[in-house]
Amino acid sequence: MFVSLTEHLLRPLLASPARPLITHYDDATGSRIELSVATTVNWAAKTANWLVEEADVEAGDEVGVRLPAHWQTAGVLLGAWWCGAQVVTEAPGVTFVAPGETSSASLTPIVAMDPFGMGMGVTGGLNFLADVKMYGDDFSPLFPIPGDSPALLSSTVDEVIAEARSRAAKLGITSADRVLSTVEWTFPDGVLDGLLAPLSVGAHLVHVSNANPEKLADRRAAERTTVDLLA
Repeated sequence: MFVSLTEHLLRPLLASPARPLITHYDDATGSRIELSVATTVNWAAKTANWLVEEADVEAGDEVGVRLPAHWQTAGVLLGAWWCGAQVVTEAPGVTFVAPGETSSASLTPIVAMDPFGMGMGVTGGLNFLADVKMYGDDFSPLFPIPGDSPALLSSTVDEVIAEARSRAAKLGITSADRVLSTVEWTFPDGVLDGLLAPLSVGAHLVHVSNANPEKLADRRAAERTTVDLLA
């Protein structure tokens, strides 16, 4: 099948674009952001368009991602996969980093991690959130993405989606679930368990960064979560 990893994950959900898909809490700042299917698709599309137009990324190229678990990281990862990139921790052409981090890549977009998606507070590098907003909300790959294309480290598109669905089954996650997670998105296991497993079956992911254990019960009650993935 010639479909990108992102299309595998998001295409089945497009029939309900207003449905909540990712809710992100940051207990360090007290913020809560909820992304619908449509909003998640828009952020992924903007990122894919930016990678193609600004960073000249083509299918099969490596894209480095060194970001914490965050709704903006989801947009970066999904955008990279949408244009057929192979996501690694460091790439010579382009590597995404958080504020305060550096990279030896030719292009180092800094993702501000602002709770509301503002590109504020970034100095000394490319302000990705300010830049990416100028790009389109729709994306169409220039070429089909084969299932044997590398997607996450050395794993292919087909292998990643199969592994994500297998992990969802082992974790007991279904499309009816709302998943409370504190799992950090390390490569590959953290991103497979904490992001891709829920998305692969269409579950609603509620991720808590910098989690305060004393607040988790309140998060469960407020979000009506049904499955825990705790670090």
